[in-house]
Amino acid sequence: MSAAVAAAGSAVQQAASPGGEGRTSGESGRSGGAATQTTQAVPGGPRRSEPSGGAETTGSRSGVRPRGTRRARLRLVHLDPWSVMKTSFLLSIAFGIVTVVSVAVVWGVLGAAGVWDSINSTVTDVIGSNSSTTFDVQDYLGTSRVLGFTMIVAVVDVILITAIATLGAFLYNLAAALLGGLEVTLAEDDH
Repeated sequence: MSAAVAAAGSAVQQAASPGGEGRTSGESGRSGGAATQTTQAVPGGPRRSEPSGGAETTGSRSGVRPRGTRRARLRLVHLDPWSVMKTSFLLSIAFGIVTVVSVAVVWGVLGAAGVWDSINSTVTDVIGSNSSTTFDVQDYLGTSRVLGFTMIVAVVDVILITAIATLGAFLYNLAAALLGGLEVTLAEDDH
């Protein structure tokens, strides 16, 4: 009598669990209390073996099936020109700062390495030492002149990069309205 109650409880538990749909009614405890193994294929995962029969305990099944990677195909149909302008403005300012700092570092390294003195002595040797004026490359390519020119170029780059990126957002929105935009496939991480 208790074996029949245990078999009925096992059948109810199998029917209520998410993984119970892979079993047939002939496997749900009619084996006379002997535990048998059924193998169930899960899409996107390995085959797993589960105990069946009257000897099944409550904690032996987790009820969680491994699943495959979920993917979503999305379409980028609109870029907000204001957000593109703000982002490109900040990135172009960062690019301008990096440009000015890198030119200052390169010019400082060249001065510390003695490149300017070497250029001055080479030009003096070519011109001749009896000339009335002495040549100094720093008069033409001094640090203050080069950094001033670099700052002007950086400001022009900030204006141009911001304008071009904003115009590009407007043009993309027009093209996306006609052609549907870019398709992007996103996948969920398995972890």
